[in-house]
Amino acid sequence: MQNEWLVILFFLVVSAVVAASAILIAWLLGPKKPNPIKQSQYECGMETVGENWVQFRAQYYIFALVFLVFDVEVAFLFPWALALGQLPLFVVIEGILFIGILLAGLVYVWRKGMLEWV
Repeated sequence: MQNEWLVILFFLVVSAVVAASAILIAWLLGPKKPNPIKQSQYECGMETVGENWVQFRAQYYIFALVFLVFDVEVAFLFPWALALGQLPLFVVIEGILFIGILLAGLVYVWRKGMLEWV
């Protein structure tokens, strides 16, 4: 059993050394010719106008989070739905409970008006 953990430790050490050496080699061999144009902020090839810090509405962030939650939900429910006929009753009930919790969250977000794109 201890040999199995040594193999895992060996691969962890080797992967850390390879990653660190790649970063170090890129830093050592990379060109270093700083100038004001290279150090300026880049935004789609155009010079920035006004302040560089712009506040976005939190609603866009929440909209993206809600999308992510339901996207992950599909990843969890797809295998469950494929094996639905072969699962015991408690697994089916847990899946329905999971869907119910997500629907409650969707209703909450919908009532708060967070799904309306402004």
